[in-house]
Amino acid sequence: MLLKDEVQMLRRVPLLAGIDQTKLKLLAFASERISYREGEVLFNQGDPGDAAYVILTGKADILVNSPDGKSQIRVAEVEQNSLVGEIAILCDVSRTASVKAATEIEALRIRKDDFVKMLTDYPEMTIEVMRVLADRLSQTTTELTEARSLAKQKPN
Repeated sequence: MLLKDEVQMLRRVPLLAGIDQTKLKLLAFASERISYREGEVLFNQGDPGDAAYVILTGKADILVNSPDGKSQIRVAEVEQNSLVGEIAILCDVSRTASVKAATEIEALRIRKDDFVKMLTDYPEMTIEVMRVLADRLSQTTTELTEARSLAKQKPN
């Protein structure tokens, strides 16, 4: 894929839509394009957060370890134009979930240093990241509330 095509794909990512084309070219050039087959893991829960990934094509499952650690629970699905892996980068913590290709995936791997530089250079991107994270937190809170309500309704 040509650099200009990658820039156009990056522009479709809501988080990056407002970024100047020249800066998107630099980001695309600095990023690593990676292909994953269905079932391949992009990263595992607990891994160091060294990069974020933009899903260019395909879908991926977001998985968290069960409390006993013996299985994984699918908590979300992401698709084209989604960003994954940013929480570990922003919070400087290990990965909070695993991401596994649900279909074949083409992705751009953005190194932590490059991602942080973009946030520093573009405050509007930082605001968009906060909005995306707040939306995810709101959704998680709603799901947790529903799960607790269902658990209380079950007889002991």
